[in-house]
Amino acid sequence: MSFLWEGLAAVTWQQIVMYVVGAALIWVAIKKEYEPALLLPMGFGAILVNLPGSNAVDQVLQGVGETHGIVSWLYDVGIAASEAMPLLLFIGIGAMIDFGPLLAKPSMFLFGAAAQFGIFAALLLASALGFSLNDAASIGIIGAADGPTSLLVSQVLNSQYVGAIAVAAYSYMALVPIVQPFAIKLITTKKERSIRMDYDNKSVSKRTRILFPIFTTIIVGFIAPSSASLVGFLMFGNLIRECGVLESLSQTAQTTLTNLITLLLGITISFSMQADSFVKPDTLFIMAIGLAAFVFDTFGGVLLAKIMNLFLKKKINPMIGAAGISAFPMASRVVQKIAQEESPGNIVIMHAAGANVAGQIASAVAGGLLIQLVTSMG
Repeated sequence: MSFLWEGLAAVTWQQIVMYVVGAALIWVAIKKEYEPALLLPMGFGAILVNLPGSNAVDQVLQGVGETHGIVSWLYDVGIAASEAMPLLLFIGIGAMIDFGPLLAKPSMFLFGAAAQFGIFAALLLASALGFSLNDAASIGIIGAADGPTSLLVSQVLNSQYVGAIAVAAYSYMALVPIVQPFAIKLITTKKERSIRMDYDNKSVSKRTRILFPIFTTIIVGFIAPSSASLVGFLMFGNLIRECGVLESLSQTAQTTLTNLITLLLGITISFSMQADSFVKPDTLFIMAIGLAAFVFDTFGGVLLAKIMNLFLKKKINPMIGAAGISAFPMASRVVQKIAQEESPGNIVIMHAAGANVAGQIASAVAGGLLIQLVTSMG
C-alpha cells in the first residue's frame, strides 16, 4: 500500500490537468465521435505518460540508471528521427483521394490556395503575441487543417510546442462541422448559400489520372523542395490507387496502413503532452490561435469566391471556397449539408470535393514553403 500512497503523493496539479485533458479527448472521441481514431489514443496516451514514474517514457531510476519507454521510442523513431509516421499516413490519404473532380474543374485549385490564408494570419498573430519565428510558423501551420503536416512542420522547425500544436490541429479538424458553419454564415447571405451550380460531369482519362500525381510531384519538388516528401508520399498513394494494377496494395494503404499508422500516431503524440511541457499559459494561446486559423481559412476561401462572383455570369456558391481547407472529406460534406439546408435539392458536393482535394495539396505545399521561408531567415 505504501507504493500506492507514494504514487498518489507524487502526482502534481499539472498532471491532474492532463488527466482531465486526456479524459476530455476520450469523451469527445466516443460520445461525439469526433476523429475517434486519433483523439481516443491521444487522450489515453496523455494519461499514460503523465502517471508518476510511468515507464512509457524515458526515466532515470535510482540504482538502475536510464530506462527507455515505449512511447519515447515511438516518438524518437516515428516522428523525431524522420517524421516517418506523418509521411506514411500521407500514402494512405493519397490512396483514398479521387482527384477526378479537381481534374475536371482545375479552377478549384484557386480555392485550395485561398483557404490556406489562416496559416499566415495565425503566424502573424502568434508573432504579435511574442512567440519566436520558428514557434509562430509551427503554430501557424495549424491553419493547414492537416494534422500530419502540422506535426511535420513543427518537428522540422524544432518547436517546443509540438504537443499543443498536435492537439489543436487534430481537435479543430474534428470540430470542422461546428467551426465552419459558424464562420461561413458570418460572411455569407442565405441567398449566396442557396446558389445552385451546374456540374459538367467531364470524364477524366486514366492516362491523366496516372500522370497527374507524377507531374505534381516533379513540379512541387522544383518549386518547394521542402514539400517534396509530403506531396510525394501523398501522390505516391494516389498513383497506387489510379494505376489499376495494384488494387490490393491500394486497399491496404487505404485501410490497414492508414488505421495502423493513425493508431500509433495518436498515442505517440502523447509523448509531447507531458505535463511539464504542456500545462502552460502558452498552450491556451495556441488553442485560441488555432481556432482563429481555421476561421480565417474559411474566410479566405469564401471571400475569393465572392470576389470572383463580381466578374462571373454564372455565380459560384461561395461556400465552395470554404471547402478549400485540407480537412478531407469533412469540409466538402459540411458545405453540401449547409447547401441542402438552405435550398433543398441543391447539390454542390462535386465542386466542394474538387476544392477540398485541392486544399490537401495546397496545405502540403504551404507547409514546405513555410519551412523554406523560416529556415532561410534563420
